[in-house]
Amino acid sequence: MNNRIYFPHISKRKAYVALASKKNITENSENMQAETTELKSETIEKNKKAGKGTLKSSLLTLTIGGFAIGMTEFMMMGVLPDVATSLSVSIPTAGHLISIYALGVVIGAPLMVGLASSYPPRKVLIGLMVLFGLFNGLFAIAPNYEMLLITRLFSGLPHGAFFGMGAVVASRLAEPGREARAVSVMFAGLTLANIIGVPLGTYIGHNLDWRISFMLIAAIGFIAAISIRRWMPSLAASGTTGFRNNLQVFRKQELWIIIAISAIGTGGLFAWISYIAPMMTEVAGFGDDKITYIMIVAGLGMAAGNFLGGRLADRYSPLRTTSMLLMLMVLSLIIVATVTQWQVPAIIMTFVTGALAFAVIAPMQMLIINAAKGSEMMASASLQASANTGNALGAYLGGLPLVAGYGYTSPQYVGAALAFAGFLLCLVLANKYRQSGKPAMALQTN
Repeated sequence: MNNRIYFPHISKRKAYVALASKKNITENSENMQAETTELKSETIEKNKKAGKGTLKSSLLTLTIGGFAIGMTEFMMMGVLPDVATSLSVSIPTAGHLISIYALGVVIGAPLMVGLASSYPPRKVLIGLMVLFGLFNGLFAIAPNYEMLLITRLFSGLPHGAFFGMGAVVASRLAEPGREARAVSVMFAGLTLANIIGVPLGTYIGHNLDWRISFMLIAAIGFIAAISIRRWMPSLAASGTTGFRNNLQVFRKQELWIIIAISAIGTGGLFAWISYIAPMMTEVAGFGDDKITYIMIVAGLGMAAGNFLGGRLADRYSPLRTTSMLLMLMVLSLIIVATVTQWQVPAIIMTFVTGALAFAVIAPMQMLIINAAKGSEMMASASLQASANTGNALGAYLGGLPLVAGYGYTSPQYVGAALAFAGFLLCLVLANKYRQSGKPAMALQTN
């Protein structure tokens, strides 16, 4: 039987050259993947001998840091009345402490990564957690409102840089094909903070003193720094050095589309969660004393979704997973607005919506890391800044129908619109990859 392959439009010699080239490309790709796996294994083994931790313990250090950051970000909402009372200011005035923290994240994410990218990631992560612990400790003992604003601003600076750099480190340590899962382990700290840390800190703030809660956060920050020093492997600094060189990544149009997906698409999460308390009390009929338990249900959903998103992104692709989850978020928010008048469906959808909202985090992190080769840490940190923009955008736009006199389910439709806009931006990005001759970027796994 003749097993030759004929190419009718090209010569036989060129056909053999094409087959040989294809074989070489495949072999080179396999060799590169094998070298990457071997390099990661060697790095972890070398650090084991030096007294550093395993992959699991290394990722755990990032989880501890994420837990501390999640507490300081979300706990302020719970102790806001206590802070206002102790300072003799109104709740809206005390609410500026929430906004000033988000401003710190937006400023600090690109700035701190840009300045520190030439240093080994382990040292930078230690420094970020030390700064985080220091400024949260100073916030806890600040004597007046003005000093609280200043220390709260500075405590937000390490937030985006830690998650941005931590996501890249986690992906570099992970086995090929499991990068998104490794990133999701770090972000598990945020979900655990919502399940355990925030309720605990809020309880302490209500019954003892909110300053004790922030001292606890500072202590966890220092514990994270110590654990990183003890267990985090030593990795080389990024190949791209210098703040100006890092800024070159923002010339890519694809990067701005991904940032817009984060800022607009995740606005759906914040349109939902910002007004979940009045929706559950006024529409579903739950008592005020049940809100803490409802938020724990939401936190459990976030934890489940966080790990689900990482596995989906590894199995399919970051862009496909992100677009799919945003579309499911649209449907979920519409269902929330429809069924919240009944308590059992309301609780079920609280879990489901929380899961979808956090499932999108790891895929988006991998999406921007893949699009920003050479400046991954700067791009990843910028994604954190855009997520905080989504926080403000979702809360503000979600409140507009309430101001106009519509019911407490109306913010869910705003959130659905924002999530749908994010989905459309995913289609724009996929189309751009196809037009630029990079269709694999829309389909690739990590």
